[in-house]
Amino acid sequence: MPEVGIVIVTYQSEAVIGACLQSLTHTGAEVVVIDNASTDATVAVARGHAARVIANSQNRGFASAVNQGVGLLDTPYILLLNPDTVLLSGIEPLVERLRQPGVGAVGGLLVGQDGRPQRGFSVRRFPTPAALIFEILLLNRAWPSNPVNWQYRCSDMTLDEAQPVDQPAGAFLMFSRLAWEQCGGFDETFYPVWFEDVDFCRRLKSAGYAVWFEPASRAVHHGGHAVESLSFEQSRVYWYRSLLQYAARHFPPAKYRMICAALVIGSLVRFAGEVFQSRSFSSSAIYGKVAKLAAKCLLGLRYADARL
Repeated sequence: MPEVGIVIVTYQSEAVIGACLQSLTHTGAEVVVIDNASTDATVAVARGHAARVIANSQNRGFASAVNQGVGLLDTPYILLLNPDTVLLSGIEPLVERLRQPGVGAVGGLLVGQDGRPQRGFSVRRFPTPAALIFEILLLNRAWPSNPVNWQYRCSDMTLDEAQPVDQPAGAFLMFSRLAWEQCGGFDETFYPVWFEDVDFCRRLKSAGYAVWFEPASRAVHHGGHAVESLSFEQSRVYWYRSLLQYAARHFPPAKYRMICAALVIGSLVRFAGEVFQSRSFSSSAIYGKVAKLAAKCLLGLRYADARL
């Protein structure tokens, strides 16, 4: 029986899933593709390779699909891969790291199509309230080298040596079945996407597991695949909603409300800017919706009861 099972969650992934699956043929791993109701040829392309393909009739969300895939496997180790990755090396270094006592997860090195490491994405520290506020208010975009962003994106870290970390990218993450079970799997309330991998790593570390980065295993990551399949409105709503959920779960109430307030301010500023530039409310309406959600959370409504 294989020691490693690979789970790939797809959605509108026909352009990338073939190359991803082709790169896994040498691993000897059992591969499961969970498709979240794609309307393109993703399922047909995946079935043309040596993989078990499950075609969901509806989009169950990323976290739910990951848990679904893990549940179909019997292997002690599971490698979670994005469909827009292509494995460049063996996965043995990841397995060897997971065999060490107390290690619950390990991420490999992601490189771009130019071969350069995806610094700031391959591994990050857990986001602090300040880091999320800087993201919300676009301070990181205006001043990328600010000390808050520098720490969050691990710009001080070398990517050519193995080391314990907070949060390897979920696009190339191996974890043990035991750790997954003890932490309750991925949280399916992060729907449909974003922050579920950050939350999973944080819960692993809270449970006493170590999380590692192992650059000896490498994969090309095209990036942006999840965003490309969503409308602008969907991407904004899903990202901010998951951000608020993560903040509500992992930060004290006062800091959570600071994040809510920043999101209200930031969304209203963007709303006004869009109206001024386009002279239309249609393209800016999304920021009004996000501000409304953040305001409800700021005023003390439980996150689960707040709706757009």
